[in-house]
Amino acid sequence: QVQLVDSGGGLVQAGDSLRLSCAASGRTFNRSAMGWFRQAPGKERDIVAAISWSGDSTYYADSVKGRFTISRDNAKNTMYLQMNSLKPEDTAVYYCAATGPTYSGSYHVRESTYSYWGQGTRVTVSS
Repeated sequence: QVQLVDSGGGLVQAGDSLRLSCAASGRTFNRSAMGWFRQAPGKERDIVAAISWSGDSTYYADSVKGRFTISRDNAKNTMYLQMNSLKPEDTAVYYCAATGPTYSGSYHVRESTYSYWGQGTRVTVSS
């Protein structure tokens, strides 16, 4: 089992930065691929970024490429999403997610692959 607590959201202006954190508990964290998803009002939840269990492989949605950076510190059981140059269209509830234990070196982008979810943290970007 993995329990996830995401945090770091807030209200910022366009162009500002935020760093989201996802603190995990559970002995399988180090073998779990992880990801950040977001859900804007009235829209489906979409993948933002994903990272393999080792941190060696990462994925970014086209809309955030070059602005967001996903990382993880397995010693601290924590994953991060550094968000720079924020835009109003980044406004959403952001969720961290983790897979079950995996020996694959890949990231995962499909929501159905993830077994564990944080409660969500709201990011609002004003213009």
